[in-house]
Amino acid sequence: MSGKISMVQALNRAIDEAMAEDEGVILLGEDVAAKQGGGVFKISSGLSEKYGEHRIRATPISEQAIMGACVGAALAGFRPIAEIMLMNFVTVAMDQIVNHAAKLRFMSGGQTNVPLVIRTTTGVGVGFGGQHSDMLEAWFAHVPGLKIVTPSNAADAQGLMRAAIACNDPVIFIENILCYAQQSDDPGAGHFVPLGKAAVPVEGSDVSLITYGRTVLDAIAVAAELKDQGISVEVIDLRTIAPYDEAAVLASVRKTGRAVVLHEAVKAYGTGAEISARITERAFNELKAPVQRVGGAFSPVPMANALEQAWIPTKDGIKAAIHTTMDWKR
Repeated sequence: MSGKISMVQALNRAIDEAMAEDEGVILLGEDVAAKQGGGVFKISSGLSEKYGEHRIRATPISEQAIMGACVGAALAGFRPIAEIMLMNFVTVAMDQIVNHAAKLRFMSGGQTNVPLVIRTTTGVGVGFGGQHSDMLEAWFAHVPGLKIVTPSNAADAQGLMRAAIACNDPVIFIENILCYAQQSDDPGAGHFVPLGKAAVPVEGSDVSLITYGRTVLDAIAVAAELKDQGISVEVIDLRTIAPYDEAAVLASVRKTGRAVVLHEAVKAYGTGAEISARITERAFNELKAPVQRVGGAFSPVPMANALEQAWIPTKDGIKAAIHTTMDWKR
């Protein structure tokens, strides 16, 4: 292990390794082959030259066709990766994802697996507007049969992608545009990160800050700032949203007695509401203050930069939530 690796490079390596090990791993999506440049974000760059366009296949602009073909391929014994260019576009293929991929194992009494990875990109802060920026993880976390994953750094992206491809159930793999250029220490070849296991990038004793994806970067920055003010923040990077590592969350909250749940997605009806409810149900007696939630505004993501920046959860908003828990009086 040496040097640095970006998230784009890490994802490319993970898919490359999986394809080298198993001829059943295939990738379908818009513009993913060499003729189209190896994907809009270059995740599959160089792979069709190496494995052929029968395994790295560029598709028409039809999310329904991509998902239908990948569900069928999974049932036939392949391990397909479906690239849906932007997360808002999964709405076009919701029937295939929710009524087919997620349910076929249950409908077959466990006789049929659907080993499928659905890669998709999103993120607020690049001016893509309301139809190209949504974090929709709460929709899919609500569906039994789906696993939801989102990395915050390159090393985790590599390891989680390897685990997702190896999983026998469908996995929604959410990549944040603003994380693509982020670099981590190179974990080397063969790196795996098990699904459903959280990480603790910052240990602390006063408050647990529970988050995932790009907002982990904000959480780490806030923890460093508040440390200078005498507040010890423990940052929990869930990595897997569904099923999330409840044991790690509860252990942290029972240690600190306080919890703030942070995500980029709209705050209302979000993943943070579920985690907050679980903490309250199972660690109520250990809580020193009500659980706080921080998320996006309840509106479509604005296009204008000033409005978009106002929509995004801010570091000041995160710090305010933490101070609320610290100052709480029963």
